[in-house]
Amino acid sequence: MALAEYIHQRREQRDILVMAHVVCGYPSFEANMQALEIMHAAGVDLVELQFPFSEPSADGPLFVKANEASLKAGTTIDQCFDFMHAVSQRFSFKVMMMGYYNTVYKMGEAQFVERLADAGGVAFIVPDLPIEESENLYRLSAAAAIEPIVLMTPTTSDARLAVLGEACRGMAYVVARKGVTGSKTAMGDDVLALIERCRRHTEVPIGVGFGVSSRDDLEVLRGAADVAIVGTAALRAWQTGGADGLREFFKALLA
Repeated sequence: MALAEYIHQRREQRDILVMAHVVCGYPSFEANMQALEIMHAAGVDLVELQFPFSEPSADGPLFVKANEASLKAGTTIDQCFDFMHAVSQRFSFKVMMMGYYNTVYKMGEAQFVERLADAGGVAFIVPDLPIEESENLYRLSAAAAIEPIVLMTPTTSDARLAVLGEACRGMAYVVARKGVTGSKTAMGDDVLALIERCRRHTEVPIGVGFGVSSRDDLEVLRGAADVAIVGTAALRAWQTGGADGLREFFKALLA
Protein backbone atom coordinates (compact mmCIF):
# COMPACT_ATOMS: atom_id res chain seq x y z
CA MET A 1 0.00 0.00 0.00
CA ALA A 2 1.32 3.44 -0.94
CA LEU A 3 2.28 5.69 1.96
CA ALA A 4 -0.30 8.39 1.29
CA GLU A 5 -3.06 5.80 1.01
CA TYR A 6 -1.93 4.20 4.27
CA ILE A 7 -2.00 7.57 6.03
CA HIS A 8 -5.44 8.41 4.65
CA GLN A 9 -6.83 5.05 5.77
CA ARG A 10 -5.37 5.41 9.27
CA ARG A 11 -6.75 8.93 9.47
CA GLU A 12 -10.26 7.57 9.04
CA GLN A 13 -9.92 6.13 12.56
CA ARG A 14 -7.57 8.66 14.14
CA ASP A 15 -7.53 12.44 13.98
CA ILE A 16 -3.73 12.56 13.95
CA LEU A 17 -1.08 9.90 13.42
CA VAL A 18 2.29 9.61 15.13
CA MET A 19 5.64 8.88 13.51
CA ALA A 20 8.57 7.91 15.72
CA HIS A 21 12.32 7.74 15.16
CA VAL A 22 15.05 5.21 15.98
CA VAL A 23 18.80 5.50 15.33
CA CYS A 24 19.87 2.09 14.08
CA GLY A 25 22.38 0.48 16.42
CA TYR A 26 21.98 3.00 19.24
CA PRO A 27 22.42 1.96 21.92
CA SER A 28 22.13 -1.46 20.25
CA PHE A 29 19.92 -3.23 17.75
CA GLU A 30 18.43 -5.22 20.62
CA ALA A 31 17.48 -1.99 22.37
CA ASN A 32 16.10 -0.66 19.06
CA MET A 33 13.80 -3.66 18.78
CA GLN A 34 12.64 -3.25 22.37
CA ALA A 35 11.89 0.42 21.72
CA LEU A 36 9.93 -0.46 18.58
CA GLU A 37 7.90 -3.04 20.49
CA ILE A 38 6.94 -0.29 22.95
CA MET A 39 6.06 2.08 20.11
CA HIS A 40 3.96 -0.54 18.36
CA ALA A 41 2.07 -1.37 21.55
CA ALA A 42 1.41 2.34 22.10
CA GLY A 43 -0.12 2.71 18.63
CA VAL A 44 2.63 4.47 16.67
CA ASP A 45 1.71 4.54 12.97
CA LEU A 46 5.03 5.12 11.20
CA VAL A 47 8.71 4.81 12.11
CA GLU A 48 11.78 6.31 10.49
CA LEU A 49 14.91 4.22 10.96
CA GLN A 50 17.95 6.47 10.87
CA PHE A 51 21.00 5.01 9.19
CA PRO A 52 23.87 6.53 11.22
CA PHE A 53 26.20 9.00 9.56
CA SER A 54 29.26 10.87 10.81
CA GLU A 55 27.95 14.34 9.89
CA PRO A 56 24.16 14.37 10.45
CA SER A 57 23.66 18.02 9.55
CA ALA A 58 19.90 18.21 10.21
CA ASP A 59 20.14 16.61 13.64
CA GLY A 60 20.48 18.20 17.05
CA PRO A 61 23.09 17.30 19.72
CA LEU A 62 21.24 14.27 21.11
CA PHE A 63 20.95 12.59 17.73
CA VAL A 64 24.47 13.60 16.72
CA LYS A 65 25.81 11.76 19.76
CA ALA A 66 23.58 8.78 19.04
CA ASN A 67 24.89 8.63 15.46
CA GLU A 68 28.48 8.84 16.70
CA ALA A 69 27.94 6.11 19.29
CA SER A 70 26.31 3.79 16.77
CA LEU A 71 29.16 4.22 14.29
CA LYS A 72 31.74 3.76 17.04
CA ALA A 73 30.04 0.48 17.96
CA GLY A 74 30.57 -0.69 14.39
CA THR A 75 27.09 -0.33 12.89
CA THR A 76 27.10 -0.95 9.13
CA ILE A 77 24.66 -0.15 6.35
CA ASP A 78 24.16 -3.88 5.76
CA GLN A 79 23.08 -4.26 9.39
CA CYS A 80 20.66 -1.35 9.01
CA PHE A 81 18.98 -2.91 5.98
CA ASP A 82 18.83 -6.30 7.70
CA PHE A 83 17.26 -4.64 10.73
CA MET A 84 14.73 -2.79 8.58
CA HIS A 85 13.73 -6.09 6.99
CA ALA A 86 13.20 -7.67 10.41
CA VAL A 87 11.19 -4.65 11.58
CA SER A 88 8.97 -4.51 8.48
CA GLN A 89 8.20 -8.21 8.84
CA ARG A 90 7.43 -7.97 12.55
CA PHE A 91 5.31 -4.84 12.92
CA SER A 92 2.26 -3.39 11.22
CA PHE A 93 3.45 0.22 11.12
CA LYS A 94 5.10 1.53 7.98
CA VAL A 95 8.89 1.88 7.98
CA MET A 96 11.03 4.40 6.15
CA MET A 97 14.74 5.20 5.97
CA MET A 98 16.12 8.46 7.28
CA GLY A 99 19.71 9.32 6.49
CA TYR A 100 22.08 11.41 4.42
CA TYR A 101 22.97 11.35 0.77
CA ASN A 102 26.52 10.11 1.35
CA THR A 103 25.02 6.76 2.32
CA VAL A 104 23.03 6.63 -0.93
CA TYR A 105 25.94 7.86 -3.07
CA LYS A 106 28.47 5.35 -1.73
CA MET A 107 26.31 2.34 -2.55
CA GLY A 108 24.78 3.78 -5.71
CA GLU A 109 21.27 5.09 -6.15
CA ALA A 110 19.92 2.02 -7.95
CA GLN A 111 21.25 -0.39 -5.34
CA PHE A 112 19.99 1.83 -2.51
CA VAL A 113 16.45 1.83 -3.89
CA GLU A 114 16.54 -1.90 -4.56
CA ARG A 115 17.75 -2.71 -1.06
CA LEU A 116 15.27 -0.34 0.55
CA ALA A 117 12.40 -2.02 -1.30
CA ASP A 118 13.68 -5.50 -0.46
CA ALA A 119 13.89 -4.52 3.23
CA GLY A 120 10.25 -3.45 3.30
CA GLY A 121 10.85 0.28 3.43
CA VAL A 122 8.17 2.47 1.87
CA ALA A 123 9.96 5.82 1.76
CA PHE A 124 13.12 7.73 2.59
CA ILE A 125 14.07 11.08 4.09
CA VAL A 126 17.40 12.43 2.82
CA PRO A 127 17.42 16.07 3.98
CA ASP A 128 20.75 17.08 2.41
CA LEU A 129 19.83 16.15 -1.18
CA PRO A 130 18.60 19.20 -3.14
CA ILE A 131 15.58 18.68 -5.37
CA GLU A 132 17.63 19.88 -8.33
CA GLU A 133 20.00 16.91 -7.90
CA SER A 134 17.39 14.28 -7.11
CA GLU A 135 15.89 13.50 -10.51
CA ASN A 136 17.57 10.13 -11.03
CA LEU A 137 17.01 8.92 -7.47
CA TYR A 138 13.36 9.95 -7.56
CA ARG A 139 12.87 8.25 -10.94
CA LEU A 140 14.36 5.01 -9.63
CA SER A 141 12.26 5.30 -6.50
CA ALA A 142 9.03 5.77 -8.42
CA ALA A 143 9.72 2.62 -10.42
CA ALA A 144 10.15 0.68 -7.16
CA ALA A 145 7.12 2.26 -5.41
CA ILE A 146 9.45 3.95 -2.91
CA GLU A 147 8.49 7.51 -2.01
CA PRO A 148 10.78 10.46 -1.24
CA ILE A 149 9.76 12.60 1.74
CA VAL A 150 10.49 16.27 1.05
CA LEU A 151 11.12 18.84 3.79
CA MET A 152 9.33 22.19 3.86
CA THR A 153 10.63 24.84 6.27
CA PRO A 154 9.49 28.19 7.72
CA THR A 155 12.07 30.07 5.64
CA THR A 156 11.03 28.51 2.33
CA SER A 157 9.46 30.98 -0.11
CA ASP A 158 6.10 30.28 -1.72
CA ALA A 159 7.82 29.90 -5.07
CA ARG A 160 10.15 27.29 -3.63
CA LEU A 161 7.29 25.55 -1.80
CA ALA A 162 5.59 25.12 -5.17
CA VAL A 163 8.68 23.32 -6.49
CA LEU A 164 8.96 21.15 -3.37
CA GLY A 165 5.25 20.41 -3.40
CA GLU A 166 5.48 19.17 -6.96
CA ALA A 167 8.22 16.74 -5.88
CA CYS A 168 6.41 15.49 -2.75
CA ARG A 169 5.35 11.86 -2.70
CA GLY A 170 3.77 9.96 0.16
CA MET A 171 4.02 12.73 2.72
CA ALA A 172 5.47 16.20 3.13
CA TYR A 173 7.66 16.82 6.17
CA VAL A 174 6.93 20.28 7.53
CA VAL A 175 9.75 21.56 9.74
CA ALA A 176 8.11 23.48 12.59
CA ARG A 177 10.98 25.87 13.16
CA LYS A 178 14.38 26.97 11.90
CA GLY A 179 17.49 25.04 12.91
CA VAL A 180 18.18 21.38 13.72
CA THR A 181 16.20 18.81 15.67
CA GLY A 182 16.21 18.70 19.44
CA SER A 183 14.90 22.03 20.70
CA LYS A 184 11.44 22.67 22.04
CA THR A 185 9.08 24.33 19.58
CA ALA A 186 6.16 26.50 20.63
CA MET A 187 3.29 24.84 18.78
CA GLY A 188 0.94 27.69 18.04
CA ASP A 189 -0.36 30.04 15.37
CA ASP A 190 2.97 30.32 13.54
CA VAL A 191 3.17 26.55 13.05
CA LEU A 192 -0.48 26.32 12.03
CA ALA A 193 0.03 29.12 9.50
CA LEU A 194 3.07 27.29 8.10
CA ILE A 195 1.06 24.07 7.72
CA GLU A 196 -1.68 25.96 5.91
CA ARG A 197 0.87 27.58 3.61
CA CYS A 198 2.46 24.22 2.79
CA ARG A 199 -0.93 22.61 2.10
CA ARG A 200 -1.51 25.14 -0.67
CA HIS A 201 1.43 23.64 -2.54
CA THR A 202 0.94 19.88 -2.16
CA GLU A 203 -1.86 17.31 -2.11
CA VAL A 204 -0.01 14.68 -0.06
CA PRO A 205 -0.52 14.29 3.72
CA ILE A 206 1.36 16.68 6.01
CA GLY A 207 3.67 15.53 8.79
CA VAL A 208 5.06 18.04 11.29
CA GLY A 209 8.33 17.55 13.15
CA PHE A 210 11.16 19.36 14.96
CA GLY A 211 10.05 19.94 18.53
CA VAL A 212 6.91 17.81 18.89
CA SER A 213 7.23 16.43 22.40
CA SER A 214 3.95 16.30 24.30
CA ARG A 215 0.24 15.59 24.21
CA ASP A 216 -0.35 19.35 24.24
CA ASP A 217 1.62 19.61 21.00
CA LEU A 218 -0.57 16.93 19.43
CA GLU A 219 -3.68 18.81 20.51
CA VAL A 220 -2.46 21.91 18.68
CA LEU A 221 -1.72 19.90 15.54
CA ARG A 222 -5.01 17.98 15.47
CA GLY A 223 -7.14 19.09 12.54
CA ALA A 224 -4.18 20.82 10.90
CA ALA A 225 -1.55 18.12 10.35
CA ASP A 226 -1.97 14.46 9.43
CA VAL A 227 1.12 13.16 11.24
CA ALA A 228 3.02 14.35 14.32
CA ILE A 229 6.69 13.38 14.09
CA VAL A 230 8.32 12.64 17.46
CA GLY A 231 12.07 12.14 17.68
CA THR A 232 14.25 13.79 20.30
CA ALA A 233 11.68 13.66 23.10
CA ALA A 234 11.35 9.87 22.76
CA LEU A 235 15.12 9.38 22.61
CA ARG A 236 15.52 11.51 25.73
CA ALA A 237 12.86 9.44 27.50
CA TRP A 238 14.81 6.27 26.66
CA GLN A 239 18.11 7.75 27.78
CA THR A 240 16.75 8.94 31.11
CA GLY A 241 14.37 6.11 31.93
CA GLY A 242 15.14 3.15 29.69
CA ALA A 243 12.28 0.98 28.44
CA ASP A 244 10.00 2.04 31.29
CA GLY A 245 10.69 5.71 30.59
CA LEU A 246 9.90 5.28 26.90
CA ARG A 247 6.74 3.35 27.72
CA GLU A 248 5.55 6.11 30.04
CA PHE A 249 6.40 8.75 27.45
CA PHE A 250 4.22 7.16 24.78
CA LYS A 251 1.49 6.39 27.27
CA ALA A 252 1.32 10.08 28.16
CA LEU A 253 1.50 11.08 24.50
CA LEU A 254 -1.11 8.72 23.11
CA ALA A 255 -3.35 7.63 25.99
